[in-house]
Amino acid sequence: MAYLTKNQHKILIIALVILSGCSSKPTPSAMPAPVVPVLTLAPVSLLTHQLYPASIEAKDEVEIRPQVSGILEKIHVDEGAYVMAGQPLFEIDQRPFQAALSNATATLHAAEGTASNARLEVEKLTPLVNNKVISDFQLKTATTAVQVAEANTEEAKANIRTAQINLAYTIIKAPVSGYISRLLRKRGSLVGPGDAESLTSISDVHEIHVYFSLSENDFTIFKNRYAGNTLSEKIKKVPQVSLVLSDNSEYPLKGKIDIINGRFDKNTAAITLRAVFANPQGILRAGNTGKIQLDLPYNDALSIPQSATVELQDKIFVFLLTDSNKVLKQAIHVASRENKNYLVDNGLKPGDKIITDGIITLQDGMVVQPETAKATTSASSKN
Repeated sequence: MAYLTKNQHKILIIALVILSGCSSKPTPSAMPAPVVPVLTLAPVSLLTHQLYPASIEAKDEVEIRPQVSGILEKIHVDEGAYVMAGQPLFEIDQRPFQAALSNATATLHAAEGTASNARLEVEKLTPLVNNKVISDFQLKTATTAVQVAEANTEEAKANIRTAQINLAYTIIKAPVSGYISRLLRKRGSLVGPGDAESLTSISDVHEIHVYFSLSENDFTIFKNRYAGNTLSEKIKKVPQVSLVLSDNSEYPLKGKIDIINGRFDKNTAAITLRAVFANPQGILRAGNTGKIQLDLPYNDALSIPQSATVELQDKIFVFLLTDSNKVLKQAIHVASRENKNYLVDNGLKPGDKIITDGIITLQDGMVVQPETAKATTSASSKN
């Protein structure tokens, strides 16, 4: 049997004391429930502003093309000028058309002379046939000659009218009032109806048409918002819309939606609407871009922060706080977006409590400690 020395005995006692101390430490307690901000939902009335990309077109956009061929002799306007309907724009060399008119006039005179001689021949033969001096064959031949001569006269008159029209076409006039775009042909150019490019175009912009598109879902919400049995009746009840220009400034005049396209675009699943704006000062031009702003009022809406939601597999969820301070993941349907909030029309009701922060770490059934969160709803906002 082995005996411990005095030093070994001391060391053994110290080791036993240390082990006894470690074993007597208390076990760690469970982690406390996390503190999370909670928002109690209450209905509010909101005016939201939805923005949709838009293209701006003139009420009338008319290409100016020559209707006869010839040398472009004069240009009476400059690019960007405002012209009135009927104002001369271009002039084609008139000399060939004046000569054609003179030739047609001479042909008419000759045809009228031939017709006159044919009628004289009939007058001469008629008594002879009546007195049976000659057979009626000669009279019939002379009568036919009169008919041919009169037809030739009418043809000559038609040729004169054609020559007069062609001569008038040498002066190209503005069909509508508006602004001249680029002049694509220069003086001295040979121009004609078959040219690939026009001489220029005129934009009538005293009233402009603004086209924008709504998705199928947005269009459903849009049309269900207004009373009426038909889309025409609903359009009349749509309030005026605003036009936001490319620099984010708002056009000073309001517009009115007047037309909805007859079908959805199969490629984009969107439908096109048209709004009409007055443009008395010509501030807007064809080809401008902007955004149509639709004001959409919501009564008794439930507005929640977007930061309080999580999106999974094309669905949006929030975490509800139950009576036992447990969390419950709830799917919702978003009717609209306003600023940093969602407007919810399904999945939530007034009085529900949702967790607004720290939702990434939450799981169904987890116990939390709620604290009141500040509401972020605004009375009016822009998308």
